[in-house]
This record gives sequence, structure tokens and C-alpha cells, in this order.
Amino acid sequence: MENRKLPNDVLIIILGILSIVGCCFWGVVGLVLGLVTLYLASNATKIYQQNPDGYDNYSNIKIGRVLAIIGIVLSVLYLLLMIWMIATFGWEAMQDQEEMRRLMEEKFGQ
Repeated sequence: MENRKLPNDVLIIILGILSIVGCCFWGVVGLVLGLVTLYLASNATKIYQQNPDGYDNYSNIKIGRVLAIIGIVLSVLYLLLMIWMIATFGWEAMQDQEEMRRLMEEKFGQ
């Protein structure tokens, strides 16, 4: 019996990489991409576990899952940082660089 490829193995790796890059977009994009990647990897893992000898690219699924977890962690941390900054300095300061600099100097000193 010839080994087959698991479905979406390349897509899982690509989405895992994009989830890491997406953490820079307020954390939301990376979080969504990471969760989608975990869902796809979970489905592929279930297929693999039914017939482990029938598939030869399970390592791609594991790599994609690790990338997705890294992307989710980074996205959550960045999202929490943004929430803290908005709560501490306000939305107006987030849009004005000079105001943000002044408020940070007041808060943390120079």
C-alpha cells in the first residue's frame, strides 16, 4: 500500500507561519489564524491516528501545530499588551506618538 499525504499539510504550515506574523496586527489576526490552524491540525491528526502506516507527512502537521501554538501565545500576549496600553494611556494617546511619549515619561519617569 502506498503512503498518502494527509489533507491540508502545507496549508497547516502556512497558516502556522502566518499566525506568528499575524500577532503584530493587534493580536487578533494571529489568534484567529492560530485557532484555525489548530482545528485543521486536529482533524488531520484524527485521520492519521486511524491509519498511522498509511500516511507519511505527519511531521508537517506537528510542525504546523507548534507554529500555531507559538502564534497563539504571541498573539495573546500582544493583545493583552494593547488592552493594557489602551486602559492605561487611552485611545487618543495610542494614535498620537508625541502624546504617548509624554504619558509614558510621566508614568515611568525618565
